[in-house]
This record gives sequence, C-alpha cells and structure tokens, in this order.
Amino acid sequence: MRSVWPPSPGELTGTDLEAIYAYPADLDRPWVQVNFVSSADGAVEVDTTSAGLSHAADRQVFLLGRDLCDVILVGAGTARAENYRGVRAGAKRLERRRRLGFTGVPPIAVVTRTADLDPHSPLFTDTIVPPIVVTTTGADTGHLEGVEVLRAGDDDVDVTRALELLAERGLYRVDCEGGPRLFAELIAADLVDQLCLTVAPLLVAGGAGRIAAGPAPAAPRRMDLASVLVEDGFTLLRYRRGAG
Repeated sequence: MRSVWPPSPGELTGTDLEAIYAYPADLDRPWVQVNFVSSADGAVEVDTTSAGLSHAADRQVFLLGRDLCDVILVGAGTARAENYRGVRAGAKRLERRRRLGFTGVPPIAVVTRTADLDPHSPLFTDTIVPPIVVTTTGADTGHLEGVEVLRAGDDDVDVTRALELLAERGLYRVDCEGGPRLFAELIAADLVDQLCLTVAPLLVAGGAGRIAAGPAPAAPRRMDLASVLVEDGFTLLRYRRGAG
C-alpha cells in the first residue's frame, strides 16, 4: 500500500498507517470515525454484505480502526447482516493496543431502537467483552442479561445522547462501522469527524443502496481530503471534518 496524497515514496509500514489513522490526542469529547467500502458506481454491498467489495488493504485499515478506538459503534441491521461477533484478542492486536496505551479489546456498541437482538447470536456468545446495547427508553431489554444497556431517546435513538453516554464511560474514540441509516443520522446531527472510504474498482449496479441513507442535514457537511492510499486498484480515501 502506498500514499499518493500526501505523496510518500515506498510502501507504507504498519507504523505509518497507525500515524495516518490515529485519533487526535487528549480528546475531551466523543470523536467519531466512520468506515465504509463502496464500489466505483456507489454500491454499498454485493449480495447483501460488504464482503464482495473488500480487499486485503481495506481489511487492514478496517482492523486498524478497531485497534485504535475505545468503542466500535454499529447499527443492529449491519450487526445482523454481517453476523457480528466480539473483537478477537489476538497477540498482535493486544501488543499494538498495549503499546498505544489501551487495555484489552474494545466493546461493540449496537444501536437499536427496539432492542430486538438475539442473545444467542455470536455478538453475545462469541466475545471476550460483552457488547453495549444503545436503545430507547421504551425498549424491552429483559432478554439481554449481563449486558450494559444505555437508553438514549424515547421513540428513536438520539445519537448525540448516545455518544454522550459512551463518553461518560471514557469511550471517546468511536469507530463507527455502519450501517447506512446510522451513518445518515450521525451526518444529520453533525457528529462525523472522519470518514474512511474505500472505493473498490468494481461496477455493481442493481439495487444496492448508498453508504448513507436516512435523514438529511440542513446543509451538506464539508469534509476535507486528508489522505489517499492505493493498492491493487483500490483507493482508500480519508476525509476529516472541514473548518467551514
């Protein structure tokens, strides 16, 4: 993998990538990074999942995002479609996180209006750190034993309040892995600090959706191009919140 913006000679090392994708230091508020992959014609999935669009370089950056964060944020629909499970505590990951000042692996925080989650799914049964369920005040969570439940909003999850509740637990570095509805809600609430978007050199067409689908902001949110990495025809774009 190499960087074409900013230009850099030679292949990027793991240490280079850590520096490129690092969260800001000394955070005093939630800072949200969103990760997505899409085809060149804008499709967000192939056969209902993102796996058909991915590549080793994309997966490397995706996993790095997990290593650099305090918490992984994901919508319930994406967690179901992608058959989510807990973050693996491999030796390489734990070494990197210890070196960067983290303890253990990050929890997965699942955003769900109804808390309609299967407690027997890998998300709950195949994990070292129990997930966090972010839901509404009226959701029935009696079937979710041994799981921390955060209630943010009455009828729908208030994503601003959800991030506040995570920050109260010291979880400032937020790595959002989708889906499109959650991403749109974060955009509408002006909560996206960074977008990491991999563009696959594929044309998919069909009825696949876009990476953000939901409420629109009052005006488009400006993002500045921060880096462009390339490998094997895949382009890894990183946008950061603009000044304006």
